[in-house]
Amino acid sequence: MTCPICAGAPTEKYKPFCSRRCSEEDLGKWLKGSYRIPIKELDENDKIEKDIKVDKTFIN
Repeated sequence: MTCPICAGAPTEKYKPFCSRRCSEEDLGKWLKGSYRIPIKELDENDKIEKDIKVDKTFIN
């Protein structure tokens, strides 16, 4: 395994990173929203089913 930021060898203290700088750079990317989890776009049928489920929750 290599450091995900610079591909250097990780150190025990900052594992999986090689240094404090790389670990802080990674944290900064998370805080700025640079990393994102991909989502599946809903097709039209999925959107309709979701709307129906939401409407039922308001009725009950």
